[in-house]
Amino acid sequence: MIDRIAQFLRKFDLQDKTIIVGFSGGYDSMCLLDILSKIKQMPEFAEMTVISAHYNHNWRGEESLREQEVCRLFSASKGFEFYTQNAPKTLRKTENDARIARYEFFEEAYEEFDADAVFTAHNRDDNAETVLYRVIKGTGIVGLKGISEKRKYFYRPLLTTKRSEIVEYCNKNNLSPNNDSSNSDTAYRRNYIRLNIIPALEKINENVKDALNTLSVNAVNDNEIIEEYLKTIKPRIIKDNKIISNEYKTLSKPVKLRILYEFIQELNLDYDYKKVSELYDFIEGNITQKNGTTKSLASAIWLYADDKNIEIIPSINKKEEAQAVEYSIDGEGEYKIFGDKTFVLKTYKEDNLFVFPEATANFAYVDLSHIEFPLKLRTRRDGDKITPFGMTGSMKLKKFLNAKGVPRHNRNSIPLLCDENEVLWVTGVGLSNKIGVKLKPTHVIEMR
Repeated sequence: MIDRIAQFLRKFDLQDKTIIVGFSGGYDSMCLLDILSKIKQMPEFAEMTVISAHYNHNWRGEESLREQEVCRLFSASKGFEFYTQNAPKTLRKTENDARIARYEFFEEAYEEFDADAVFTAHNRDDNAETVLYRVIKGTGIVGLKGISEKRKYFYRPLLTTKRSEIVEYCNKNNLSPNNDSSNSDTAYRRNYIRLNIIPALEKINENVKDALNTLSVNAVNDNEIIEEYLKTIKPRIIKDNKIISNEYKTLSKPVKLRILYEFIQELNLDYDYKKVSELYDFIEGNITQKNGTTKSLASAIWLYADDKNIEIIPSINKKEEAQAVEYSIDGEGEYKIFGDKTFVLKTYKEDNLFVFPEATANFAYVDLSHIEFPLKLRTRRDGDKITPFGMTGSMKLKKFLNAKGVPRHNRNSIPLLCDENEVLWVTGVGLSNKIGVKLKPTHVIEMR
C-alpha cells in the first residue's frame, strides 16, 4: 500500500507539495495519514508538507470531542500540523448538509495553508457503494462514474484500495482508529446500503463490489465520448459560471439535462435524475421571464433563472457588505470604490463625439449644471427613489429595478450615484432624468 500511495503522489507530481488530508480518525483516514508519515521519510518526499484537517460535525457530544482529541494526538505523533473546526449547532443532521459543510471546511483549509491538494480517504468499497446508491436513485452515466480519482484539487489516493486491505494495515501497524457509532446507524442511507444491501447482493454475486467498480470504469469511458461533444458547445452555453438562457433554449432536452447535471455537480450536491428533472421544469417555466425567480438547491444555495441567465446564487436575503459603505464625490476626478472599481467624473469636451450610449453601459453623458456637490456613491437603501430618464415623476428604486428586470440577488451590489435619497445613476442599468442631457452634456461619468 505504501508503494501504491507513493506512485499516486508521483503520478500527480505532488512529491514536494502542501497537502491537506481530511482526517476523521477512522480506519481509512488514519491508514492514509500513517502511510504519508512513512512516505515523508523517503528522500524523494522530504519536502512534502502534510496538514491533518478534522471537521467535528458536533452531532455526538462527548464522543465527537474524544474523537477530535484522538485526531489531534495522532497528528502530533506523526509530526503533522492539526487544523480543526467545530460545526455550528444549527447544522442540520442530514448527509447532504454534512457533506457540504465538510467540503467548505476543506476548501477553507486549502486557502488557509496555500495548499496544492486536498486528500480524502475514499476507498474501492466506498466507490462501489456510491455507484449502487446512485443506481437506486436513478442516476445517469455521470452518476455511474462513481467517485473521481481527482476533481479540481481534491484527490483520492485510496480509491483503488479495498476496505479489507485498510483494516488489515491498521491492525498490522497497531493503529487505533476512531469507531464512529453513527456508522452502524442504518437510518443513514449509505450505512443501510453498506450493512444490508451489499451483503444481500453478495448472496447473488460474491464479487458484486468488483462488478460495481467495473460498471464505474465503463461509465467513465462512455462519459468521455459525451464530454468530447460537450466541449464543442459549452463555450457558447456557459460563460462566467452562468448558463446563457438564449443559448440554452436551442438545446435538445437530453443535452439540457446533462448541462444542468454537470452545473449542479460543481457544488458537490448529490442530485439524481428526478431532482435534475425538477430543475429542468423550473427553468422551462422561468427562462422567458424578465424578472426571474429562485429555487432552493441546498441550505443557503439557490438556482436563479430569467430570460438572460441561469446561475447559482447564495441566499437572496444575504446582505452585501458593500451596502453600508458610501463614498463622497466632491468633483471631477477618479475615485477608487468597493475595492475593485473606479468611478470617473470628467468634463465633456466640445470636440468629443457625442453619441448616447446604451442604458446598460458603464458610462454616460450627463448634465450636472444644476447639481450641487458633494454627491454620494453607495449601494441601495430603503427610501431610494429615481426619476427615470424621459419621465418627470419619480418612482421607488425597487420598482425601477423590477421594471428593468434586474435580478434581486444583484441589486445590493450595484453602485448608485446619489443626491441624498435621489438616485441619479444606476450603474449599468439607467440614468435619472435630473441629470439626463437635454441640449448638450457638461460631464462624462464612467464606472471601470
